[in-house]
Amino acid sequence: MADTFDLIILGSGPGGYVAAIRAAQLGLKTAIVERDNLGGICLNWGCIPTKALLRTSEIFHYMKNAANYGLSVEKPAFDLEKVIKRSRDVAKQLNQGVTGLMRKNKITVYFGDGKITAKGKLSVEKDGKTSELEAKNIIIATGARARDLPFAKADGQRIWTYRTAMTPPEMPTKLLVIGSGAIGIEFASFYNDMGAEVNVVEMLDRILPVEDVEISEFMTKALTKQGMKIRASTGVQKITASATGITAEIKAKDGTVTTEDYSHVIVAVGIVPNVENIGLEALGVEPDKRGHIKTDEFCRTNVEGIYAIGDVADGPWLAHKASHEGIIAAELIAGGHPHPMNRGNIPGCTYCHPQVASVGMTEAKAKEAGYKVKVGKFPFIGNGKAIALGEAEGFVKTVFDEATGELLGAHMVGAEVTELIQGYTIGRTLETTEAELIETVFPHPTLSEMMHESVLMAYGRVIHY
Repeated sequence: MADTFDLIILGSGPGGYVAAIRAAQLGLKTAIVERDNLGGICLNWGCIPTKALLRTSEIFHYMKNAANYGLSVEKPAFDLEKVIKRSRDVAKQLNQGVTGLMRKNKITVYFGDGKITAKGKLSVEKDGKTSELEAKNIIIATGARARDLPFAKADGQRIWTYRTAMTPPEMPTKLLVIGSGAIGIEFASFYNDMGAEVNVVEMLDRILPVEDVEISEFMTKALTKQGMKIRASTGVQKITASATGITAEIKAKDGTVTTEDYSHVIVAVGIVPNVENIGLEALGVEPDKRGHIKTDEFCRTNVEGIYAIGDVADGPWLAHKASHEGIIAAELIAGGHPHPMNRGNIPGCTYCHPQVASVGMTEAKAKEAGYKVKVGKFPFIGNGKAIALGEAEGFVKTVFDEATGELLGAHMVGAEVTELIQGYTIGRTLETTEAELIETVFPHPTLSEMMHESVLMAYGRVIHY
């Protein structure tokens, strides 16, 4: 006989396990199916362990620049094996935490390959044994994987995706990074700080292409100043790997093709949704043109009782978006009335050095949408805390609707902006205008004062610049 539940969740990443916990809180008998490790890619091979690596490179950067703080560090060095071990230990600790949360919330966990066999039915195969499950509702949270280039299949030796880049068999000496989204730039930043010679190639006309143009321009200059070679409007045509390195054919904007040698290459050109072999075709679950599962604002697919959340569905492909979708879906299934997903209020963060963070529309997108805008831009050099930290490079930019004072978007680059951005995210969720932000008291001395000053700048009231 099949094990029966109110809800089955296929995948235990930040979307799946959060959905399971919320469903259990709401009284639903819940099961979760995972083929690998609880916590999914984000916790085990993505968001968390990469931040552990980046913390190491940040400290190493400060060690190399200790003299700027009146300190002396002789011959700073690192042990790559220990750097990787720390990152893996962090991931292991959090994996164990998710395991504990499943027990605490009485969620049944099945390990194995899950497949939807019919409406409301799912089988799990593990070591030749099959478990049959039934539930009125199923949430697909199978995530995504790194996209390979057709001419550069990852080999784990010289051609890497993010997974190998987190547990490198050796330290690159000269590294080519293909793609300048968040993943590409984070690894470029890590390896550059750790001493590798880093080259970044981007097919589009600027790096971090989803960010505001001014952010992209600033980051190009900042990364170049750090020693990276940044090339936009440039593509890689061919990669040949050998035992000692790789050779890449790179085509510049003007059509010139050069042949260049590197020790390693990281391919960071996007993701592919994990939709294969989970039974979607038989049910008629509809994909979008990129192969991700189509959903509405409540995470419902075109098939009744089937939901999709996280990277397997539409973007932005971020862990916190997946978690929020999981809560929306769980609450709807439990008979609640959750707010629909508002993608315009999902913040994005890139944990490079300096950090990048944003929420809402860029200035260009706001103008394209027909808004007449007011824009404020306040530099880190005008903030006392930033100067005291020795982190005086960067700025905060805010974009408002001139007619209503609505905060349309906020964009930041500099120290700790991935923490600061949530203030503007809350503001957008509360439909805050410039009036409330201007009247808010910001603590001193903090980096957050720049958020206030940027708003004041937009309305001709800036104090410290």
